[in-house]
Amino acid sequence: MQQIKTLEEGLDIFKALSSEVRIQIIKLLIENPTINLNELATRLNITNGAITNHIKKLESCGIITAVTDTSGHGNQKRYAVTLDKLVVDIAEIKIPENVYNTSVKVGHFINYEVYPTCGIATSKALIGEVDDPRYFSHTDRYNAEILWFTKGFVEYELPNFIPTNQKITQLLISAELSSEAPGINNVWPSDINFYLNDVFLGSWTSPGDFGDVPGIFTPDWWYPNWNQYGLLKMIVINEQGTHIDGLKISDVSIKDFSLDYKSKLRLRIAVDERSKNVGGVTIFGSSFGNYSQDINVSIQYSPMD
Repeated sequence: MQQIKTLEEGLDIFKALSSEVRIQIIKLLIENPTINLNELATRLNITNGAITNHIKKLESCGIITAVTDTSGHGNQKRYAVTLDKLVVDIAEIKIPENVYNTSVKVGHFINYEVYPTCGIATSKALIGEVDDPRYFSHTDRYNAEILWFTKGFVEYELPNFIPTNQKITQLLISAELSSEAPGINNVWPSDINFYLNDVFLGSWTSPGDFGDVPGIFTPDWWYPNWNQYGLLKMIVINEQGTHIDGLKISDVSIKDFSLDYKSKLRLRIAVDERSKNVGGVTIFGSSFGNYSQDINVSIQYSPMD
């Protein structure tokens, strides 16, 4: 997901998407991840020179990215769509002054209960062995940049260092997530549930465990048939309720928690056994996937009454 905060900021993307040919290119890349430039030109009945110009415009604004394919004879450049969603703020939104921003590393969970298939890794190596939940207790987990499990949960304590005598008026959490299939499967739905201080906030159904192309930040040593990237999801809890990517998922509001500068904030990410789609979850850190971030947290606050 990419958020465009002003119309001027999104001008290049708007221009890139104004071409019917470029829209067709995006659709073909989504439907046929292994297609190359020659095949694109043939499908669209245009010259190789014309297809190259269109590709350059899409690549320059971050809609697609180049991927080197080594599966055939020699290295062949292909392209993959990197944006799954665009959010455009038509009216300029003023950023509140009273905001505390922080982040939590993927491995800094305070509690867990996970079931295979599962695993945890740093940016350099696996931690222990896969499908052995004991390694979620290993001391190296504090350096973890990715973890995955089929069902269960991990729970994080979000840092709360807002100024004294302030109350929390909004909580924003963003993380890169996907399902967890045995191996990879882009069509592998999973109901991922979110809790704050043991209160169920709502759920999001991940469409799959993505592995069609390597993640932009996924390290080279990572196995090609394992989780490569996820989707960036933004959870907002405010006075109107709980939202994911701007869509309301429950009526649970920030007022239900009565949070202030002394409150603990426990975020649980879970795949519950009773869910309709028990397809696991993968949580990506800054060294994996398509977004160079950990679990980002933004706390908006105001003086206590």
